[in-house]
Amino acid sequence: QQVSELVQFLLVKDQKKIPIKRVDILKKVIREYKDVYSEIVNRAGRTLQEVFGLQLVEIDTKHHIYILTSTLPRAEGENLRRDNQTAKLGLLIVILSFIFMKGNSAKDGAVWEFLRRLRVQPGERHEVFGDVKKLVTEEFVRQKYLEITPIPLTDPPEFKYQWGPRAAKETSKKDVLRFVAKIQGKDPTFWTSQYNEAEATP
Repeated sequence: QQVSELVQFLLVKDQKKIPIKRVDILKKVIREYKDVYSEIVNRAGRTLQEVFGLQLVEIDTKHHIYILTSTLPRAEGENLRRDNQTAKLGLLIVILSFIFMKGNSAKDGAVWEFLRRLRVQPGERHEVFGDVKKLVTEEFVRQKYLEITPIPLTDPPEFKYQWGPRAAKETSKKDVLRFVAKIQGKDPTFWTSQYNEAEATP
């Protein structure tokens, strides 16, 4: 819980480009868990790197001040394109995980609210993903990673997001649950119904 709270806290601060102080992390996120401060910060750093391509850097070791820097290479060319692809897949895994943890179906409003908390805004051009709305609702759908279907009798119209056939072929509920467990710092068995479903799915 503390790890995912810290990841969100750091992402919000980074959005405003505000250096992050250790004292704020302790006061606002870690609170009574200060004995395991280093472990929580290390885990949050790993999550930021693996999922968002961001590195948590301590720029002032005396006062313990941190910033987030992008680990994407600055050079143009094949590497950057490949890293953009990797980042897109990172975003896709995050969305697939959210859908699975919500019971294999999530309303569009819930998906976008979740992505906003991760600094990904539907109406804005993202430096890595470009047009996020287009990427999620067109590209991922065209590639059969996501299925988006209208929910009957909703006004204004609402949509539900589910895994597409390619997602089920290229990843598994077991892998996705392991990914969530790693980010949350918990054992997959913590989520009983999802764990049982993942184990039962070939």
